[in-house]
Amino acid sequence: MIDKIKDLVAEIEALKANKKEEIEALRIKYLSKKGEISSLFNDFRNVPAEQKKEVGMLLNGLKEKAQSKINELKALFENGAGENDLVDLTRTPYPVELGTRHPISIVKNEICEIFGRLGFSIAEGPEVEDDWHVFSALNFAEDHPARDMQDTFFIQRSPDVLLRTHTSSVQTRVMEHTQPPIRIICPGRVYRNEAISYRAHCFFHQVEALYVDKNVSFADLKQALLFFAKEMFGADTKIRLRPSYFPFTEPSAEMDISCNLCGGKGCPFCKYTGWVEILGCGMVDPNVLDACGIDSSIYSGYALGMGIERVTNLKYQVKDLRMFSENDQRFLQQFEAAH
Repeated sequence: MIDKIKDLVAEIEALKANKKEEIEALRIKYLSKKGEISSLFNDFRNVPAEQKKEVGMLLNGLKEKAQSKINELKALFENGAGENDLVDLTRTPYPVELGTRHPISIVKNEICEIFGRLGFSIAEGPEVEDDWHVFSALNFAEDHPARDMQDTFFIQRSPDVLLRTHTSSVQTRVMEHTQPPIRIICPGRVYRNEAISYRAHCFFHQVEALYVDKNVSFADLKQALLFFAKEMFGADTKIRLRPSYFPFTEPSAEMDISCNLCGGKGCPFCKYTGWVEILGCGMVDPNVLDACGIDSSIYSGYALGMGIERVTNLKYQVKDLRMFSENDQRFLQQFEAAH
C-alpha cells in the first residue's frame, strides 16, 4: 500500500486541467466516496498493526495533497484564467530558431584547425597579466612605447598589473614551465588603449603560434605560413615576406598575401598593390628563450601572430571592425551558411 500511495502522490502533483469539467472529473476520481483515495482508506483495516501509524500518516497526507491540488486548479478558473493562461510563459516560443557562431569564432576555430593539422596544440592564459610575461620576458626595453599609458591599460603600478596587449604572454608562460619541443597556438582577446573607429578597437582578438625545438629554421616558418595561407584563403594564394622589427623575434618579417578579391591584379581593397598585409612573424630572439629558461645555444624557434578580425575582414569583406562587437542580429545572421 505504501508504494501505491507514493505513486498516487506523484500522479496528483502532475495533474493539469484546461476546463472546469476536467477539474470536476479529477475531483471525482480521487476524492469522491468511490474514488481512489477513499478506496485506500477502506483497505486501511487490512494493514498490519505495526504499519498502521506510518500508512495512516501517508494516507492523510495524500488526501490533503489531492484536495490542495484540486483547489489550486479551481482557483485558476475562478480568477478568470482561461486555457491560454495555463501556458508556461517562461518557455521559449516555438519554433525555436537555431543560431550560428559569431564570425570571429568561426574564423578562430578555422585557424586553430589548420595549425592543429601541423601538430600545434591550443594554449591559453589570463587576460589580466603582469609586466614580466607581457613585456620584460619578451625583450621589450624599459622605455619601449608599448609600455606607455597611451597603448596599455594598466590596472595598477608597482607591481605592474595590466590587460594583456598580445597573446604572446601565453607563450612566455608555456616556455617557463615546458622544455622543448614546444608547438602551441594561442588564441584569445587582447586590449589596447586606442580610439575606436571602423579600423581599430580597444579590444580585439589574436592568434599566435610558437614552435621551439632543435634546428628550427626560417624555412620551417615560411612553409608553415604558406600552408596556412593556402588553406585559409585558397590554393592559388601567394605570400611574400617583408623585413620588419619586433622586440621578441630576430629576424622579423611581415607577411602579405595576394589579394583574394582581385587575384593580385590590383583593386581598391588592396590599394592596387595586389597584396594585403596579414600577420607578423620571425625567429624567436635568443634573449626571449634564455629569459624563459630555455638554452638558446641548443634550441631555436619561430613565432607568428595575427589579428582574427583582420583575417575575418579578408575572408568576408567586413569593412567596419565595430560590427563584430555590436551584436546586431541582422549582421550576425549573414554567417549562418559559414557555420
